[in-house]
Amino acid sequence: MSYLSSISSPTLLISEKICRANIKRMADKAERHGLNLAPHWKTAQSRIIGEWAKDYGITEISASSIKMAEYLSGQGWKNIHIAFPFNIREIPRLNKIAATQSISLQVINPVTAQRLVDELTVPVGFFIEIDAGYGRTGVSVSDFGLIEEILLIAKKSPKLNFKGFYLHAGHSYYMPDIPELYEQTRNALDMLKNKYRTEYPELLTRTGDTPGCAVMEDFGDIDEMGPGNFVFYDLMQEKLGGCFKSDIAVALAVPIVDINRERNEILVHGGGVHLAKDVLKEEDGSSNFGEVVYLNENGWEIPEIQNRSYLKSISQEHGIIKASDSLMKTAKIGELLGILPVHSCMTADAMGSYLSLDGKIIDHCEGSFDKK
Repeated sequence: MSYLSSISSPTLLISEKICRANIKRMADKAERHGLNLAPHWKTAQSRIIGEWAKDYGITEISASSIKMAEYLSGQGWKNIHIAFPFNIREIPRLNKIAATQSISLQVINPVTAQRLVDELTVPVGFFIEIDAGYGRTGVSVSDFGLIEEILLIAKKSPKLNFKGFYLHAGHSYYMPDIPELYEQTRNALDMLKNKYRTEYPELLTRTGDTPGCAVMEDFGDIDEMGPGNFVFYDLMQEKLGGCFKSDIAVALAVPIVDINRERNEILVHGGGVHLAKDVLKEEDGSSNFGEVVYLNENGWEIPEIQNRSYLKSISQEHGIIKASDSLMKTAKIGELLGILPVHSCMTADAMGSYLSLDGKIIDHCEGSFDKK
């Protein structure tokens, strides 16, 4: 029986073939450059997809929350890194996980460092997150006083072990010159490594943004990379030049509920609670909340550019497709269309599970398929 016959409401489809190809490509790149690949699992959030990653030599993984770390622990990972400035209210949960699973954290201030020194019951590692221009979070790359204050506090306890410096160049999502940005990243991490590796000879440096990791070939003296979105990719990554649309591994299956032939519009059951509300802008200034693909027994087909259709608006449960003439000729109420997401991380988080093209439910940290 076709996987399509089981779908009655919005369902997030995953192509294992495309997903595995994306993982292999990044793993091969890491090996080619002598980097350890510790992918950020905030995109996939899945134990099963984690098993796919292990097939390509990946042994470490990152999580974006203590909840995700709990979900992924006990699955054979050499280490799980929580790639988010640590929340000290979660130290009891951290101690429980770290009793059986190697864990590392991100620390960006002395208060957090001191609380960890005071309350950790088992050893954990930590990276100091560095801000080299993104401006979201992290210690300024030139604030050696703050860096050294954190390191001095950590030395008070054998349970808080410094691993190195972590830099997420998130502004690669909106800066047009990724090579220039990566030169800044390399320079920042190289400078810190040279300054502190005499005292910490095993110090590691890690970078984590998907656009840079996908595009760049010169990583300098960086030791590790931890991109996340590359597992699925999405329209945002395609626009940035990090992938092709054919590399996008997930598509939201949505039922057609109405057709307006006068306006060349199709109403589908699929809105903000399914896709989230990330948006791209078309050349004419209109909004694009996702692009239409045609579902088939083997996955989906991407239309030719002249036949492209996209979600022009979304509400909570519904979306309106600006349809091409070719789509209008074939669309029928009750049939399914696929939507390539603008931001696959948010779409996957909103949906909470995946349906594979062979009809199997693929797990997700945020919920089960039956809840959707």
